[in-house]
Amino acid sequence: MSKSAPPACVIASNRPWNKNMAMRLQHRTGRRFESITDPAELTVERLTTINPQYLFFPHWSHRIDPAIFTRFECVIFHMTDLPFGRGGSPLQNLIARGIDETKISALKCVEAMDAGPVYLKRSLSLHGTAEEIFLRASATIEEMIVEILETRPMPCPQLGEPTVFKRRITEQSNLTKVHSLEEAFDLIRMLDAEGYPHAYLEVGSLRLEFTRAARKTDHLLADVRITLSKPND
Repeated sequence: MSKSAPPACVIASNRPWNKNMAMRLQHRTGRRFESITDPAELTVERLTTINPQYLFFPHWSHRIDPAIFTRFECVIFHMTDLPFGRGGSPLQNLIARGIDETKISALKCVEAMDAGPVYLKRSLSLHGTAEEIFLRASATIEEMIVEILETRPMPCPQLGEPTVFKRRITEQSNLTKVHSLEEAFDLIRMLDAEGYPHAYLEVGSLRLEFTRAARKTDHLLADVRITLSKPND
């Protein structure tokens, strides 16, 4: 009698650094992995046809319907040592606090934001640009997914008093709000990734956006993109 195939899994992420994660995991584990990148495709109907053992969310900034997380086992990956740092913009909030080492927490999705029990945690360095950090995080999350599939850990309740982060807004990317080269360097690098509002200055009708910052002894070097901040009359 032939051995039955292991249950399928789903990777839900629309970030470029997770683009090929499902394909790699399928090759590594021998399981079928489906990739969902569009929130409109994350439906009970589609998931029912897949019948996944797990839904993994390595970077998902959208609300997950309770009809999904109450029916399927949904694992969220959050870039803080929970319950510290629940909420939005974890990477930026960590760097803004001067933190250079964090944990990635794999937690079960529940109704309250980032409040579910935790399957496991792994360390992550916060050095480098946001994109470099997200690439490292993606590799770490991939290893965590393999470990979850192999060991099937039971999630444990979070312990301690929660600290909640607020999602950062575009105005917080304005370099006029910083007071030192170190703050400017951190602001530029924490936003240096696709899909994030880059650190900027507005000079008259011009908008200057900064990426690829390098810290020197008494100055910074960075790439600058200059556009018109206001449409022509």
